[in-house]
Amino acid sequence: MSDTENTPPVTPAQTSPAKSNDRRRQLLTGLAAVVAVGVLGYGAYYMFVGSHYVSTDNAYVGAETAQVNALVAGPVARILVKETQTVKAGDVLLVIDDADAKIAVESARAALASAERRVMGYYANDKALGGQMGAREADIVRADAGIKAAEAEVNRTKFEFERRKNLATSGAVSQEEVVATESAYAAAIANLNAARAARIQAQAALASAEGNRQTNATLIAGVKPDENPEIMAARARLASAQLALERTVVRAPMAGVVTRKSVQVGQQVQMGSPLMSVVPISQAYVDANFKEVQLKKVQPGQEVELTSDLYGEGVKYKGKVVGVSGGTGSAFSLIPAQNASGNWIKVVQRLPVRIQIDEKDLKEHPLRVGLSMKAKIDVSK
Repeated sequence: MSDTENTPPVTPAQTSPAKSNDRRRQLLTGLAAVVAVGVLGYGAYYMFVGSHYVSTDNAYVGAETAQVNALVAGPVARILVKETQTVKAGDVLLVIDDADAKIAVESARAALASAERRVMGYYANDKALGGQMGAREADIVRADAGIKAAEAEVNRTKFEFERRKNLATSGAVSQEEVVATESAYAAAIANLNAARAARIQAQAALASAEGNRQTNATLIAGVKPDENPEIMAARARLASAQLALERTVVRAPMAGVVTRKSVQVGQQVQMGSPLMSVVPISQAYVDANFKEVQLKKVQPGQEVELTSDLYGEGVKYKGKVVGVSGGTGSAFSLIPAQNASGNWIKVVQRLPVRIQIDEKDLKEHPLRVGLSMKAKIDVSK
């Protein structure tokens, strides 16, 4: 037999281990290359793109909701809006029965008219009291003249009495004449005392008139009739009553959507009772709760890209960072976390970032308070 015939044939099982090792090395080398390229690609992406943005899906729509309260008490007469209805600023929401308010206005108006007449009486009294003072001063002048006349009469009767008395000793005049002149002298003295008393009375009347005028003057001093405190107070009460009447018509404080309506026709409401809320959807904003490790470069004025779960990724909103909250949500919760306790576990905190939404985008795609949003802030600027 030949040598070729004696050589055993080579089977596939004898050559496969070497080939398998080579193939394994090629696969591992390729995988390592792919991983290296991926790492390099991600590093390049993060360096040139990813590091310029921070994003979160923990964001929700908010708005400065207006709480509509009753400013006067009374039964509800009419309700002109429904839940979810869109209203403009100044639109009538409901009307409270105004019967009592109208009566209060008429009463205040009557009180104002009475005060005006009373104050005009003060000014008229001032003139009348001035006239009384003039009359009392004239009484004093008259009393002074009476005193002078009485003094002259006393001097005259005294002289006559003394002359008659001296003549009576010589028998030139009768005793009756002496008695008559003595009586006249006594009467003159009495008249002088009466004249002096009249002057005292006139002085007292003048002092009383002056006191009355001063008392009246304190009610009108330094002000015109229209500026008198009594009239101004009455006007203020009338203005208050008119304001209460106007407040029986409850109007929308701003444009928005009616929500949380909790009042019915005929219900007796008290001052301060909550009636409904108005949500200004055209002024909505987003509060995005970013992790504390993401906020190093976040500053007011940076641009934000927003997407809503309501409209999906196809609708993008433009936004701008307004500011960062002064504390985390846990710090302002009803029961703040007690981080000093022994079983404390470190948890990454989130801080609300207020984002203003572009008004044009809001108008084209309206949002509602509480809707979920995604926010991506460009921190490269």
